Amino acid sequence: MDPAFTNDTIAAIATPQGVGALGIIRISGENAIEVVNLIFPQKDIASLKSHTAHFGPLFYKNELIDEVILSIFKAPHSFTGENSVEISCHGSSYILQRIMEVLIDIGVRPAKPGEYTMRAFLNGKMDLSQAEAVADLIAAESSAAHKTAMDQMRGGFSIQIKELRRQLLDFASLIELELDFVEEDVEFADRKSLLHLLDVIFSEVRKLADSFRLGNVIKSGVKVVIAGRPNAGKSTLLNALLNEERAIVSEIPGTTRDTIEDVIAIEGIKFRFIDTAGIRESSETIERIGISRTLEKIQEADIIIYLYDINTTTG
Repeated sequence: MDPAFTNDTIAAIATPQGVGALGIIRISGENAIEVVNLIFPQKDIASLKSHTAHFGPLFYKNELIDEVILSIFKAPHSFTGENSVEISCHGSSYILQRIMEVLIDIGVRPAKPGEYTMRAFLNGKMDLSQAEAVADLIAAESSAAHKTAMDQMRGGFSIQIKELRRQLLDFASLIELELDFVEEDVEFADRKSLLHLLDVIFSEVRKLADSFRLGNVIKSGVKVVIAGRPNAGKSTLLNALLNEERAIVSEIPGTTRDTIEDVIAIEGIKFRFIDTAGIRESSETIERIGISRTLEKIQEADIIIYLYDINTTTG
């Protein structure tokens, strides 16, 4: 990787688009403090302590841009491990863009997507699983997804991996000793202890592998497919769950031709309920396409709710 790509000074707007009371611009890199010092004449930022906040005007070529608060984070005690400054200004989109224009004019480069987290990883502030958790935390749409991302970002998953690695190294070391001295009448490890260690490692690997599917479901939502024959009440059930007329309900069989999906959060977990076309033999082309999509959704489902009409003799 090009060293300049990781050592130059970058900036990006950290708050979402739109008008708000406050906006934040984050600057990070070796020269972050010196660069911001050029437009903040109130104080000599380089002489200030790390993790302090300072109020004052932001000037550029005699233009008063805004009155801001600077938060200073000196290396290595920052998110990226580099010198970092956060500018908290008023949330006007014009002010935010103007500050970015000024920073670019004095030599700062706009940050690429994910570059702050990448720098944190390269500077040893987090490992890959923690870096991934940052993106998951930002995208979390339920309390369960939030908790999973927080646990991973705080190193819960990393600790398990490190412990598993230690156990594997212990196991490999004992095996190598046994192989090196196979002709000697020396036993470096009890066979039962080796087998027990192998069982523990296998169990941990299985747990980690199984946790992937659970974590993915929590992050993207539990897929719940509502299936059944025509007029079994699938659309009625979806509307009742959502408490709104989301799907068209009719006595005419085959009304639902395509899947209808909506999300409900239940006790902190996101459930993606999917209403589907009724399953039956049909010669009508459009309805057959809808039934085919129903069968595809059933294959992808985490949970299937199959409805029967108790007033009919066939399911």
